[in-house]
Amino acid sequence: MVVRFSPDMKGFKQMGTDELRDSFLIEDLFEVNEITMTYSDIDRSITGTAVPSGKILKLEAEKKEMAADYFTERREIGIINIGHSGKIKVDGTIHVMENKDALYIGKGSKEILFESDNENFPAQFYFVSYPAHKEYPVKQIKPSEASPVNLGSLKEANKRTIYKYIHPGNVQTCQLVMGLTELEEGSVWNTMPGHTHIRRSEVYMYFNLTGDSVVFHICGSAGETRHIVVRDRQAVLSPSWSMHAGCATKNYSFIWAMGGENQVFDDMDPIKMNELK
Repeated sequence: MVVRFSPDMKGFKQMGTDELRDSFLIEDLFEVNEITMTYSDIDRSITGTAVPSGKILKLEAEKKEMAADYFTERREIGIINIGHSGKIKVDGTIHVMENKDALYIGKGSKEILFESDNENFPAQFYFVSYPAHKEYPVKQIKPSEASPVNLGSLKEANKRTIYKYIHPGNVQTCQLVMGLTELEEGSVWNTMPGHTHIRRSEVYMYFNLTGDSVVFHICGSAGETRHIVVRDRQAVLSPSWSMHAGCATKNYSFIWAMGGENQVFDDMDPIKMNELK
């Protein structure tokens, strides 16, 4: 498990390109037959992936970093499969996971196993975990069961659909909120004007970027922005004080996950365009 420590707003302003990438960008995801994990001191999130190919992968607690006997002893997890079909076995119960299926696993689930149906076409499980104080039941969410929100327009190059998978009213959790956004062809902006939400942090994982396509992820304060170049299947950590928006060289998708003390989707502080520098 990789451990990341986030700078404060003052330290952020002094960072160069490599320092920004080392602090906020997660590049080593979706390694075959490995469970990769990055622990951040930002709301104590854990971001990871599991890509089983011909073997079963077990999600286990890292003793040093988590001081737990099993992964969800004091945590909850949201998982979305962006690969081929597979299975997640939670305490003996099998959940068949097709492409874009999501699974919420609550506190107290002791055994979590990942498996692909075909080793040549593996499932690709992406997950984000936050601390939890109460047990809630495991629940699978199909794409058709996610709450869609249509935003933007082709004229403004930001026509997109937000799918709320793990969200109040759909899945009961302690603090985790998670979903998937897809941009239509010809649209490249995921959020602009940008916003902050001081009551929670967020993790963006960008995917469906083909070829040499990249996302320019914008972060920092409105009056002193920075950008991080993000490639396919890489994730960015976003502290509560930082704005987060992105523009790419083509349309793309991204999974967003939030954790903190408020789960209300619209609890955000918008940034006016004339404030940006």
